[in-house]
Amino acid sequence: MNPVVFIPAYVSARRYTDTPSVTATFDHMTPMVEQGTMARCLESLKTVRGLGKVIIPVVAEPAIANQAAAKYRKIAALFPDLDITVISEAESAALKRRIGGLGFTVKDEIGFTGYGSVRNLCLVVALLMGADSLIFMDDDEIVDDSDFLAKALYGLGKQTRKGAPIIAKTGFCRNVQGSWLAPVSGKWYDKHWFQPDAFNAWMSSVKSGPRLVRSGHALGGIMALHRDAFLNVAFDPWIPRGEDGDYALDLHLYGHDMWMDNQWSIVHAPDPERSEGRRFRQNVYRWTYEQRKLEFARSLFDLHWVDPVAMMPYPGVMLGKSALRGMAKTAALRSFVCEDKAGYKEAKRAAVSDAPRYAERNCDKYFDFQGHWPTLARKLDENRLILEAGQNLNDGLRQVPSQVRGDITGHLPKVDMTELTGRLDLAPRPELTGRITPVRQSASVGRTTPTGLAHPADPAIPADPANPASRHAES
Repeated sequence: MNPVVFIPAYVSARRYTDTPSVTATFDHMTPMVEQGTMARCLESLKTVRGLGKVIIPVVAEPAIANQAAAKYRKIAALFPDLDITVISEAESAALKRRIGGLGFTVKDEIGFTGYGSVRNLCLVVALLMGADSLIFMDDDEIVDDSDFLAKALYGLGKQTRKGAPIIAKTGFCRNVQGSWLAPVSGKWYDKHWFQPDAFNAWMSSVKSGPRLVRSGHALGGIMALHRDAFLNVAFDPWIPRGEDGDYALDLHLYGHDMWMDNQWSIVHAPDPERSEGRRFRQNVYRWTYEQRKLEFARSLFDLHWVDPVAMMPYPGVMLGKSALRGMAKTAALRSFVCEDKAGYKEAKRAAVSDAPRYAERNCDKYFDFQGHWPTLARKLDENRLILEAGQNLNDGLRQVPSQVRGDITGHLPKVDMTELTGRLDLAPRPELTGRITPVRQSASVGRTTPTGLAHPADPAIPADPANPASRHAES
């Protein structure tokens, strides 16, 4: 396989930038006047064996979009041994025009207007390049394993013994001290905040289990997708943050699976968060929207039902109403004692009124967009383009002959997964595996339905519905 590596960069004009847009609020934006962490990340990639194309989408405020792109092109030029292409707002606009020429109208669903929108732009670029797989990273990460790429592709595009395809997988992040656990404050004002403890319980379970297990969560800073994933399922442009974990749930809704590889990891070394309150506010929007979206999905007869109980401890604990109440209480308590009091007051207001209204207004939009995605993706694949390294898309796009690509079923080689993992064919571990309850399917969804996926006979899923315990998942 020949994966394309995507490392988005988020740039702001000032040290602190706020925006009225819910989806266009990004964590850890790099001010134009600061070097940022991209050079450190690229330096760490120099030792990775088999590394191919690296794409850097530069997300910036409109006023500094050109300067930001120029800055990252200069950074890319420092690494002549790496095959790097920088994509700016100009290239994004060119891609949208190409999509329009295929008869589709897109606005903020693909582009630079939110985390999910940026991910979808990456999917479009991968399709136009004819990539068979892609890897997502963040620019504040460090690769310390020369076999990073080999581990990313381990099992990807293969099938389990029961025929379940592995088309999407995630790994885990370690901090600079080597810990993969989320920090738990233990403060009295955080007694209603369940996320860190639930995440740590999930991580402890997957770390002690087989190398590859189904997961209800994913980390966007370390995610690998086979082309049969991004041909069939898009990211949600309306989720404020956590688009990676949401993508794992979207895969489940459309009959696919995210897999956790507990031997694939990366070092996460972010700069200090400039506004913890604002980040917490985004979490309030995220989980409120996620709950309402899954509730709406239950009304659609052609989707699989995602049971929060089967996702325990994580993200299941965050998909219940008690989590929303807990976030409101935590925001209120933190607004009295934490440094970013204004940010936490905004988070409290969001929990009480703004976030529920946002969720109600947007909960159905993803399903309309996703309904068209497989058709758009195949159109892009049939009218494939090549990105010439280092050139502007307006000048560097050239058409190449299309290749007929099959669907997942029957086109992925069936292999003996014991050769890959040695453990996937073992008896089910109830504390590591969960279930999705399928409901009647409709041909209107526009997706392939792989055989052997999420059925009780699969050894990776317990046959007993009383054992709900583990499609769980981070922060």
